[in-house]
Amino acid sequence: MRVAIIGVGCTEFGELWDKSFRSIFLNAGLSALEDAEIRGKEVEAIYIGNMSGGKFIDQEHIAALIVDHAGLAEFGIPAIRIENADASGGSAFRQAYMAVASGIHEIVIAAGIEKVTDANDPMEILSTAVDQEWEKFVGANLPAIYAIIARLHMHRFGTNEEDLAMIAVKNHRNAVHNPKAQFRKEINLEDVMRSSYIAEPLKVLDCAPLCDGASAVILANEEVAKKICDTPIYIEACTQASDYFSIQNRKDITTLQAVVIASKEAYKIAGVEAKNVDVAEVHDSFTISELLAYEDLGFAKKGEGKKLIREGETEIGGKIPVNTSGGLKACGHAVGATGIRQIVDLVIQLRGEAGKRQVNAERALALNLGGSGATAVVSILSR
Repeated sequence: MRVAIIGVGCTEFGELWDKSFRSIFLNAGLSALEDAEIRGKEVEAIYIGNMSGGKFIDQEHIAALIVDHAGLAEFGIPAIRIENADASGGSAFRQAYMAVASGIHEIVIAAGIEKVTDANDPMEILSTAVDQEWEKFVGANLPAIYAIIARLHMHRFGTNEEDLAMIAVKNHRNAVHNPKAQFRKEINLEDVMRSSYIAEPLKVLDCAPLCDGASAVILANEEVAKKICDTPIYIEACTQASDYFSIQNRKDITTLQAVVIASKEAYKIAGVEAKNVDVAEVHDSFTISELLAYEDLGFAKKGEGKKLIREGETEIGGKIPVNTSGGLKACGHAVGATGIRQIVDLVIQLRGEAGKRQVNAERALALNLGGSGATAVVSILSR
């Protein structure tokens, strides 16, 4: 059964000190309902991506809390929280997609939320997404692991720090025209290159900021979508794959194998190839992860991802625009919400509502990663 997205909603991403966890989610959910022009009681299930409410805000049982606060408890709507580190949002989207595709439900919400500014050390919490015994115990947090991957990629393929810096510059330039982005300010190559190292060769401006935010999309089967939506966006495929949790066990750390597997399966299901993708939102928690995405999604051969950024192919107006929203780098990384936020931005592109960020797109791809790439969710959308 074909599944369509009929409504989207997203809060601003950033340090939302004056907003609570509950109000952030409510804002995104109500926006999605208004966009779809349906009422809350028409929703049959809710799937919520959230990495670590217990550590960030000292609150578990988040799904029930959200249903209650949204005024839906009286309808008994089932809700479940999905945790898959940074890929929590993408994983929630996949669960919602399968629920509708299977015929179990007709209309569901897939949403994501994270409130990180109340925590003492958000990056320390995010780094629980890596192996605590074999990586974190010896000092390898998430930035350090991606730095190791970046260094080997540079050694093996001739990628350099300026290549990564160009990705950050591109994404900040794209975010200028995104009203939801945390950093709507351009930066230049010198800004990135002069910023302090976090874990060499990755600098401050190579790293996405952790932030607060929520996003939501409403999914429906094709029959319902045609009745209530003028511009349904169809989900052609939504796949997920796993890799070895610790990088020490991977055959080649310059390849995110979960991305390779999930994307190949998604292309097969959708009946397309990488060259048929018109626009993509990929997981750039660090600039090296965007460059790896170019290669592992099939936009470039292994080792040649640097050519795409050097030649402007991933810019707006290029052959394959990537992260027209600004990506995690400039939009901000509200961990559990990021995977859904990517879908929201692609829907806006496919509807032709992206304003100065608009590209000519019939088909779009989202890549949401968990941790250092042990989880990958790939979604392909079309109008």
